[in-house]
Amino acid sequence: MQSNSLKKIYVVSILILSAVSVNTLKAQFTISSDSAFNAGSPNTGRLWGYSFADFYYKAHADTLNRGGGNQYTGIPKDRNAFQIRRVYLGYNYNISKKFSAEVLLAAENGALSGEALTDNKLAFYVKLANLRIKNIWKGTDLVLGQVAPPDFVMSSEPIWGYRSVEKTILDKLGIPSFDLGATLQGKFDPSTGNYGYDLMVGNGTGAKPEGDKYKWFYGDVWAKFFDKKIYVNLYMDYNRMHPINGMKHSSSIIKGFVAYTVPKFTIGVEAYSNRLQNDDQATEITTGNVDVLTVHARGISIFTHEPIIKDKLNFFARFDALNPDNEIDNSKYNKYVGNTNGFNDPSTKEQFITAGLDFTPTKNVHLMPNIWYNKYTNQGPANLYNSYDLVYRITFYYVFGK
Repeated sequence: MQSNSLKKIYVVSILILSAVSVNTLKAQFTISSDSAFNAGSPNTGRLWGYSFADFYYKAHADTLNRGGGNQYTGIPKDRNAFQIRRVYLGYNYNISKKFSAEVLLAAENGALSGEALTDNKLAFYVKLANLRIKNIWKGTDLVLGQVAPPDFVMSSEPIWGYRSVEKTILDKLGIPSFDLGATLQGKFDPSTGNYGYDLMVGNGTGAKPEGDKYKWFYGDVWAKFFDKKIYVNLYMDYNRMHPINGMKHSSSIIKGFVAYTVPKFTIGVEAYSNRLQNDDQATEITTGNVDVLTVHARGISIFTHEPIIKDKLNFFARFDALNPDNEIDNSKYNKYVGNTNGFNDPSTKEQFITAGLDFTPTKNVHLMPNIWYNKYTNQGPANLYNSYDLVYRITFYYVFGK
């Protein structure tokens, strides 16, 4: 009897503590609607996330495994598999009208991401974690912590609209999509929101700890014209890196992006030039000596998407062209080695094509049959040859909490 009485007292105690805890949480945090959260009401938050995955079949493979960080580099011909490429779980919280916080966990599959465990299972890491101080002066926020730089995440990526199919051209080359630092995000005309800017200084190491004394500086200006149908963005950055053979080593990018968007049609063009100071180690044919060259990598991306059946079926297509080195001289050199992520093979030009259909059976659920094609054209030593990677895919993409 005494034992049964103690059990009853224990159960009742647990129920009372649970009720007190729930009431305490309700007192501390408002369970809010989207409208309250979007209005910036204090003590309101939103949990959200998305994921995309594919079933792919690799129809052709480049036997030289070119392509650097491309997701299908090194995968043999006729390989087929289901593959998760990204899982996001985020939380945004309004501390007050003046302060808000953001945390994003990500698990991603890619040669440059490095989120796999030793047994090749995906693992979550902290991609974003920041505090936003709103209107430090009218129209400008200060964001401290791990945040998206202004290179493409806030400009070309959302207008391209198909990150679930492929990264933007700069993202493919390893330019940071998140960094730890401080950023100003502002509008010159807060009431209309047609003109703005972003400035940031960060470690340049993404989610990894800082490993040197150098910082990455980012900045852009943007404008919207003709009732916001045309969007224009000019971006620049500078990253000082470890010296190469005692010589100054740096990367600096200038990028322009223009897009035209109306309800029935979107087209965008993104082009960049990347000056890589003392980055390419070129081996002389006659002496075997290694010269360190300053080169320019250049690329252009053109994309379009448009509805076929409103809210149900879209078409999308994109073409990229990349030349990682404008200093190739095969009469003098027989080997080229780059030192920057995304530019490790300066002797190979690339052309990328993707196209597909986007079927949306219900809001925030997408089924997308598409092709993924990357051509490699040798501009270096004659013993290399031209080839390509070709993949057929069905991409699955869903969003929740937004």
